[in-house]
Amino acid sequence: MQAKIFHIVPTMFHSPLKLPSYLHQPSLPRKLPQATSISSPVDDNHHVPGPLTIPDKDESMAAFWDYQFLFISQRSETSEPITLRVVEGTIPPDFPSGTYYLTGPGLFVDDHGSTVHPLDGHGYLRAFSIDGVPKEVKFTAKYIKTEAQVEERDPVTGSWRFTHRGPFSVLKGGKKLGNVKVMKNVANTSVLKWGGKLLCLWEGGDPYQIESETLDTVGSFNVINESAPSAEKRGPGDLFDVAARLLKPVLHGSMTAVCGLSPMISALSVNPSKSTSPIYLLPRSSDKSAGQRDWRVPVEAPSRKWLLHVGNAFEIKDIDGNSLIQIQACACSYQWFNFQKLFGYNWQSGQLDPSIMNVKQHENESLVPHLVHVTIKLDTNGSCHECSMENMNEWNKPSDFPIINPEFSGKKNTCIYAATSSGTRQALPHFPFDMVMKLNLSSKTVSTWSAGARRFIGEPIFVPKGTEEEDGYILVVEYAVSIQRCYLVILDPKRIGESDGVVARFEVPKHLNFPLGFHGFWAKND
Repeated sequence: MQAKIFHIVPTMFHSPLKLPSYLHQPSLPRKLPQATSISSPVDDNHHVPGPLTIPDKDESMAAFWDYQFLFISQRSETSEPITLRVVEGTIPPDFPSGTYYLTGPGLFVDDHGSTVHPLDGHGYLRAFSIDGVPKEVKFTAKYIKTEAQVEERDPVTGSWRFTHRGPFSVLKGGKKLGNVKVMKNVANTSVLKWGGKLLCLWEGGDPYQIESETLDTVGSFNVINESAPSAEKRGPGDLFDVAARLLKPVLHGSMTAVCGLSPMISALSVNPSKSTSPIYLLPRSSDKSAGQRDWRVPVEAPSRKWLLHVGNAFEIKDIDGNSLIQIQACACSYQWFNFQKLFGYNWQSGQLDPSIMNVKQHENESLVPHLVHVTIKLDTNGSCHECSMENMNEWNKPSDFPIINPEFSGKKNTCIYAATSSGTRQALPHFPFDMVMKLNLSSKTVSTWSAGARRFIGEPIFVPKGTEEEDGYILVVEYAVSIQRCYLVILDPKRIGESDGVVARFEVPKHLNFPLGFHGFWAKND
């Protein structure tokens, strides 16, 4: 079936005739109201009272600047861990000791006139070490010393000159024509521990190994050649061959991209002729129980969606050996997920336009990121008999970064959490997110915690502490953009939606205020 063609109308922003750079410092708005908490079951609009809107005369201008401050560069690093000031609550005695690692871009502009897309910003690793005994949170932040970072930053003066284009950007102060430094590994996408090593990841290159205590960079880490026994070491050829077969983009504008006149990513687009979404299933067992399916052939979901992040996936087998696979994820339309304009970045002006991420959509459309439920039924031979993708209609607001208690990963779960939008700001109805939502899949109820007016949040993280699914805490960074402050917030999953859902809040010093992080994880102390 041919996909329906429609036009996306962005929200209008009243901005200056010449939009200022997103690194400039405007005057700051007035003091913020306190954070509030909301509870909204599906069949009830009950909520805890609190200010969710602001009475500014020009809300669209405030929204524009709030968005810019979410992507403001931070050049400073910590030489020693800094103890954060507690501004609300306290760390409970049963809180597990460990570290919350968060990575993302830290720098968007150099000292020679070039700006970069947020996805091309140098990786800036943040660590929040929590100790329940002294009830302290210590904060550390350092740039990941990738090959590109070492080349582009002067170690003596501390100045920056971008020399690597990156796939999403065009340099103004650097060499364009003939600049082959395109794949700029900035290690800014995600961070995890694997095989006892702390690794910062980027989709287009090797991860970088980090010293977990100091956040010093050890160096790049070749996962295939350094982790496999010598007899089993293989080159990356097979991996790249598979990637080439899976990714079949439509190429256009290749010459201008190669010449450095437009971003390399502008030469790629999704295939407009496909009306389905391929899902690749990889068996984790090499025995015959995997069936006789050719696992290189994807299952086709009857919906044209871009799957952003997965919260959980699990398999249930019946007595005959048939498999029921359930996937809880976040998806959006191909029309919304625009490679070139993600985060509203305009490579020609070097500025961010919030309206790109806040497109208008009709009631029955699902353009923006939202929670979906994928069901796949396989027989004993691996043949697919059913595949469906349905919206989680219990919550219809834009949402992303779905998470669960990691102790239940790969198992049937009852609760799923995500970052979501309250929709209370007319100019920023979809993104950035300002609430944490909790969806109970059994009772079909939703409860939320709101950071409050003119405050945004990033990806939530679940910290388990017991055997029950809701035993633990949720960590989330709150970005109070109008006062240029970041806070680490600890939430009680059982109390989300109640007035006492916040367990504690810790303030990052203003001189270390950082831009939006991408992904993180919790590492419990051994």
